[in-house]
Amino acid sequence: MTTRTVEVPNEEVLERQALATAKRIVVKVGSSSLTSIKGGISEKSLTSLVNALADKRNAGTEIILVSSGAIAAGLAPLGLAKRPKDLATQQAAASVGQGLLMARYTQAFSAHGVTVSQVLLTADDLMRRTQHTNAFRALDRLLNLGVVPVVNENDTVATHEIRFGDNDRLAALVAHLVRADALVLLSDVDALYDGPPSHGAKRIALVRGPQDLEDVTIGKAGKAGVGTGGMMTKVEAASIAAGSGIHALVTSTANAAAALAGEDVGTWFAVNGNRKPVRLLWLAHLATVHGRLMLDDGAVKAVRDRHRSLLPAGISSVSGDFEAGDPVEMVASDGTVVARGLVNYSSEELPRMLGRSTQELGQAMGRGYDREVVHVDDLVLLQAVRSSKLGT
Repeated sequence: MTTRTVEVPNEEVLERQALATAKRIVVKVGSSSLTSIKGGISEKSLTSLVNALADKRNAGTEIILVSSGAIAAGLAPLGLAKRPKDLATQQAAASVGQGLLMARYTQAFSAHGVTVSQVLLTADDLMRRTQHTNAFRALDRLLNLGVVPVVNENDTVATHEIRFGDNDRLAALVAHLVRADALVLLSDVDALYDGPPSHGAKRIALVRGPQDLEDVTIGKAGKAGVGTGGMMTKVEAASIAAGSGIHALVTSTANAAAALAGEDVGTWFAVNGNRKPVRLLWLAHLATVHGRLMLDDGAVKAVRDRHRSLLPAGISSVSGDFEAGDPVEMVASDGTVVARGLVNYSSEELPRMLGRSTQELGQAMGRGYDREVVHVDDLVLLQAVRSSKLGT
């Protein structure tokens, strides 16, 4: 009697196949895949992408498209030879290009009977509880109505201080905001490699966690000159998603249809953590730190081990320039960054409060000074990181 061998799909294959049946997917496409400095928006590239997304949408999957390209699309109409470096000109280009980009998306999707909408977000929309709740409700309702929301950072009003920095990280946060099943990051590179592809490097098909990337050199922005990210920001975004319970895939725009079908393309980031509130993800990965609070050993244990709020009695020193509500780092005496949080007092108020109990402060300074310095709901613990200067 002959024994028949049945080939069982490995875990990675099974996970990738989940993309084929996912109910809600966030797809991010980069500027280099849609536009060029000389030609503005590439009709061929945009139409090819839309064909893949519209087919998936018409098959019953809810799609949110996070699309770069507004600034790049505005360069040619404004007679600009390259992406501007100053914020004001970037904002002007975004203002011109966003309308052009949406017009192309509206036309391309309508050929498939799919309606699109424009959603412009700022980092503030995801860090404030009321605003990110409103953003979720709006996006969720659009999806329920069968619409494909096209999301971009609101570059026209964003500032250097309060912005996502690139749409890869924006896409990771949007995926959490809408409780997506998966995040697909598209660019002009088909996968993450263990070195320069031109030197015979091999594709990294699966990343189970940070340990798989320890010996990998990851590139930054490419040669096209119209984007702000690169493979580094895509890996960071995919890692944010995977570390918080969302499947993630990094591949090329040319592979969009194959990726959405669950085929073996790109680099798959396996889930290695549980879902977290989107506001805490922003605080951990994107927030610009304005100051540093040095903690004594008792405060470190309270915050890190017992998950308590930070009180003024446990702070030994303060550095930086910040207002109430700004992100700050909480640092142990050896320089290890323990956590980040939103502080309840300014850098002018806090020094005179150090080492004193909340009850004492309330009696001496009045109501409002008996609160925590950082409430436990407004802080996120970090992996052990040594930090030598403000903002690193």
